[in-house]
Amino acid sequence: MDIILKFFPNFTWDIVIKTGLRVTVILIFAWIVVKILSKFLERLKNSLIKKSEKEGEPPSESQKRVETLIRLIRQGVLLALWLTAGLVILKEFGVEIGPILASAGIVGLAVGFGAQNLVRDIISGFFIILENQIRVGDVAIINGTGGLVERINFRTTVLRDLAGVVHVFPNGTINTLSNMTNEWSAYVFDLGVAYKENTDRVVEVIRKVGKELREDQHYGRLILEEPEIFGVDQFGDSAVVIKGRLKTKPIRQWEVGREFLRRIKHAFDENDIEIPFPHRSLYFGEASKPFGLEILRKSAVPGMEPAGD
Repeated sequence: MDIILKFFPNFTWDIVIKTGLRVTVILIFAWIVVKILSKFLERLKNSLIKKSEKEGEPPSESQKRVETLIRLIRQGVLLALWLTAGLVILKEFGVEIGPILASAGIVGLAVGFGAQNLVRDIISGFFIILENQIRVGDVAIINGTGGLVERINFRTTVLRDLAGVVHVFPNGTINTLSNMTNEWSAYVFDLGVAYKENTDRVVEVIRKVGKELREDQHYGRLILEEPEIFGVDQFGDSAVVIKGRLKTKPIRQWEVGREFLRRIKHAFDENDIEIPFPHRSLYFGEASKPFGLEILRKSAVPGMEPAGD
């Protein structure tokens, strides 16, 4: 008892009881807030999962994304709550918390300057996940590099391209992000035919191929709408280009597009529609004779002139 009075000269049982009661009330209040927060986050989690499933996101991916968000929010709120409760309890014991807050501010400022890139990456990653900009399994183009999204972390996003090369992007450095498989995808085709072809007839053949593909047992379930044929898009050097689009399920556009082009080739062959290759016509003007005729003239046997000369 003498030791307690030596360090705490104002010690009385009345102060101990009152302080203990106030600390108990603070802890009970913090516990109640934690329980309310847990209930709220659980409801928020279920609501976000249901919303993601309605938008067509796979249940496993939506649950993983939402659980990551909820875990981050829970950790941040709980950390702030218990830090506040701890400071209030210290104040009840007579500890001056002003210097502690000042020191924490200085330390936080120093850490912030030293780890600003890390903080930037984490905040950017949080919003990428929160806004559902991309998901694992999507095909995306990040800063000009395309590939399959393999992992989305709070600090980095990982892509694997067609050659198997893994690209890691710190989330804070992502300037441009294009998601090619969000909700639905599309295969845009440009079909070139010879200038001599009737484009209306060509469009009908293309439309017929698209209809047959839509009715196919396997490919039909991958196509969301009837194929769109926009019509003649441009006059190329050696072809008339007809543009169109196949709207498909996410990440299925290439599979459907390859089968569509295969069938187009067979259909064009069956209907004698020419798919031209680039070529050039050389013209020397009216003053000179055709190039082939000049060769023939020079190589002709003396005394034998070409017919019609």
